[in-house]
Amino acid sequence: MLKRVNILRRKIMKGLTKNVGTSHVDKSGSYITMRRILIARPNHRLGNLLLITPLLQEIETTFPDCKVDMFVKGGLAPILYKNYSNVDRIITLPKKPFKELWKYIKVWVSLKRYRYDMVINLDGNSSSGRLSTRFVTAKNKIFGEHIDALKEKCKDYRHMAKNPVYNFRYFLSLLGFAENNAPVPPLDLRLSAAELSNGKKLLNAVVPPDKKVISIFTYATGNKCYNEEWWDSYYAKLKEEFPEYTILEILPVENISKIGFKAPSFYSKDVREIAAVIANTAIFVGADSGIMHLAAASGTTPVAGLFSVTDPVKYMPYDNYSVAINTTSCNMDESLSTINCILKAGQSSVVQYA
Repeated sequence: MLKRVNILRRKIMKGLTKNVGTSHVDKSGSYITMRRILIARPNHRLGNLLLITPLLQEIETTFPDCKVDMFVKGGLAPILYKNYSNVDRIITLPKKPFKELWKYIKVWVSLKRYRYDMVINLDGNSSSGRLSTRFVTAKNKIFGEHIDALKEKCKDYRHMAKNPVYNFRYFLSLLGFAENNAPVPPLDLRLSAAELSNGKKLLNAVVPPDKKVISIFTYATGNKCYNEEWWDSYYAKLKEEFPEYTILEILPVENISKIGFKAPSFYSKDVREIAAVIANTAIFVGADSGIMHLAAASGTTPVAGLFSVTDPVKYMPYDNYSVAINTTSCNMDESLSTINCILKAGQSSVVQYA
């Protein structure tokens, strides 16, 4: 019942806010730089917050002295962005607003305290994102609607990490800044050398250090999660196909294993620690999930994302020879062949299934 109520609430709010605000830029001024930008992504999910990191890198490269404020939900943001020096204030909505109503109202009111050169709403379908973009004081506002010219120009424009970067570049060009056609930055947690070293130690405590490791994640939320029968079969094929590798299962916070804990496993509630362990493995294989994006953000490990219900074009891992494998049109043997191409450095033969 609560889930149905939440779905209904989202539909109503989306209908009420779909016409709130239109992206616009202030062409009357002469811009040399941007000093303060607000990114609006009032969401608490791990994957959605990690998908912001390419935009943070883009802003940092374009305006090295610019400070970025984040309008988000939950408590993950300070952990995920701790090594981004351009992130200044993190304005956080409580995850459960009705339980902390007064705090929820105070956070919204606090948005009026600051003035920005630009505010960027990352998801045009987010009612809270559109409302916050309308509410704050800023000369230039990007509400997150899709731009037809970019749809034609950029084949990956729909990707949830790349779309905000393309929009940012587009509106900067309207303000007179030079056009930027560089590749969109990858997801990046910016793990430190110390964190990576600790990840290696944690990995060696679980699996033999003399063999390379394939890390897998067998869990996901809702219908993105493959069942036990599917994973049992896939795990058996992985062991048969790659006997020279140790297979390590990364466990979710729920401590659930879809293969019945048959493989060595690693459990932690520290997302940076999890990422550091994955960064020391040869490849990560798992369904579309926050942990899949965390693996992509580890910075060193290629990711084979398994897709069955969500749209790979919007959420696929990219960079570092990462691929999206559509399991509705690609059988297990074909997906293992793709993984084999990556592991044997035959990257030119890798196909990104979508």
